[in-house]
Amino acid sequence: MPALSFLDARATVLREVYAHRATPPTEDAALAACGGRILGENIPADRDYPAFNRSVRDGFALRAGDVPGRIRIVGEVRAGETFAGLLRKGEAVEIMTGAPVPEGADAVVMIEHCTRHDDGTVETDRIVAIGQNIAPAACEARAGEVILKPGTRIDYTAVAWLATIGRNAAAVCVRPRVAILATGDEIVGVSQSPAKHQIRNSNTYSLAAQVRRAGGDPVILPVARDNKEDTRNLIQRGLEADLLLLSGGVSAGKYDLVEPVFAELGAEFYFDRVLIQPGQPLVFGRARQKFFFGLPGNPASTMVTFELFARAALELLAGAADAPLPLTLARLTRPFHHKAGLTRFLPASISCTEVTPLDWKGSGDVPALCRANAFLVADADQPDYSAGDLIPVLLK
Repeated sequence: MPALSFLDARATVLREVYAHRATPPTEDAALAACGGRILGENIPADRDYPAFNRSVRDGFALRAGDVPGRIRIVGEVRAGETFAGLLRKGEAVEIMTGAPVPEGADAVVMIEHCTRHDDGTVETDRIVAIGQNIAPAACEARAGEVILKPGTRIDYTAVAWLATIGRNAAAVCVRPRVAILATGDEIVGVSQSPAKHQIRNSNTYSLAAQVRRAGGDPVILPVARDNKEDTRNLIQRGLEADLLLLSGGVSAGKYDLVEPVFAELGAEFYFDRVLIQPGQPLVFGRARQKFFFGLPGNPASTMVTFELFARAALELLAGAADAPLPLTLARLTRPFHHKAGLTRFLPASISCTEVTPLDWKGSGDVPALCRANAFLVADADQPDYSAGDLIPVLLK
């Protein structure tokens, strides 16, 4: 099976998951608890917004044709109040931001552009257009208009809209169950004291944190030891979840058993190698109607490949309409070189619009990953970067 480029591999994940995913079930979530969830229903406006012609400035409501000039002040209206009466020619009402524009007025002149006189008049030398500084009724939304659609991730703006229209709860998609399976005889429990040739099981818990952040419900399985029977039994348990993530056992070594076991289970493989670093030996496939990822076992490889590929699959399975990659551009603070041929995701520190590559000792260097808040995305065809060059950055 040929190795895929980063972009081709990601496109494959999106295409296959889009093609095979089912509509997830929904459950009700309280307004205070629905942030970050995927919306499972249409959310329409309950009335026009705004429900009246609303002033967007502190100033004076008047008839545009009466100014420039000096006119009589006949009242005041604050937000939460209304002006009783009809504004006539040559009259103005002092108005506050958010207040209803009085009937008869067709513009608001900002208070900074007015001079108030002791005789109860106000003067402005400004030419005012009809509708100036007024948000017309229903300019934001009309009653019944759908503002939020299923598949929307509920962020703080969506929470504000739900509260605005009086919704105390919303239907959200049930979080997918994501089985996490680490493999390898060298792995011991987090609370154990490892021998020199052993490592603690960090990948399981870092993946669980990534799964939760992406909107999934992690299911942690026991470590699969380096024999077919144990690996097969635990893979079969993992395929009972909505998505299966494995770490380790996907290279070409004698005891890398993940692909052979999946092949015996009749799996369909979409790719098993991607031209990236870290994370070249990456398996993506489908078995028993469930998607799985065989992620490389080194910590950085596991973390990066989850963010690049498995996270997108999880978000789509969770009901999201799309799964964008959080990339931005920043300027390098120093020259940077890498070997061409692979797209590399390397730990970096980004501050405002500048990014600094961090020294690291390879994909097992967890302390360097802790110091990083982003990953440089070094183009496979561009080995050399100069200080000041723009480079894509994957936010951590």
